[in-house]
Amino acid sequence: MSKVKVIIAGPRGKMGSEALRMIEKNDDLELVACLDHKFDGMSIKEFENLPNLDAKIYTDIESCFQSVEADVLVDLTTPEFGYLHTKTAINYGIRPVVGTTGFTEEQLQEVTDLAEEKGIGVIIAPNFALGAVLMMQFAKWAAKYFPDVEIIEKHHDNKLDAPSGTALKTAALIKEVRQSKLQGHPDEKETIPCARGADIDGMKIHSMRLPGLVAHQEVVFGSTGENLTIKHDSFHRESFMTGVKLAIDNVMKLDILVYGLENIME
Repeated sequence: MSKVKVIIAGPRGKMGSEALRMIEKNDDLELVACLDHKFDGMSIKEFENLPNLDAKIYTDIESCFQSVEADVLVDLTTPEFGYLHTKTAINYGIRPVVGTTGFTEEQLQEVTDLAEEKGIGVIIAPNFALGAVLMMQFAKWAAKYFPDVEIIEKHHDNKLDAPSGTALKTAALIKEVRQSKLQGHPDEKETIPCARGADIDGMKIHSMRLPGLVAHQEVVFGSTGENLTIKHDSFHRESFMTGVKLAIDNVMKLDILVYGLENIME
């Protein structure tokens, strides 16, 4: 069985370095190159804190894709670069697995159309933790019976987008089954703007950003005389790697864009 040849974008980041370790542990994967904004021409094995993998770093994506034969690009960077990397990979026939959140609806539609046009599999996952994916699915199920709901998401203080992609995905799933309604008192007034959080279809989303956090979310449902809380915590970024591996395995079988790991989980 031939190995899946993988390029990692963002190898020195916290998620990227975990992805390198995951590849090192899996005999069916091979790291063939990395994309970074500096250290062009260096090898991953030259970095003390990274795995002993002999893969060259490229700072130019076009040069990387022209020089290296690859099957999958795993992008764990930022929304700005993730969008560019995804489009470029599709055009080169390389299948993106994207953990970068913060794409606009227009960008998401553009890469969806491009993937369909090229017949290239793409997976974009707001969250690679399998427990978080299950949390979102459980929340969707609960929303059929508990339409009053608020989402509290908590992440490390270096996260760039708010609300998180997971919170937005959760709200979108709930919206599919929940009748639109305004929550709280009809005459409610915010004495400080945004005190009640972001609003999606009457649901409120609250974002916390603090040192020491990784990725955490609570979906809190309220009803007469009872509350239901569905909660997930990622305490270490290693928790995301099972989902990254699942996405790599599945993107090789796809010819369209899939948004969310729930669509490939049996």
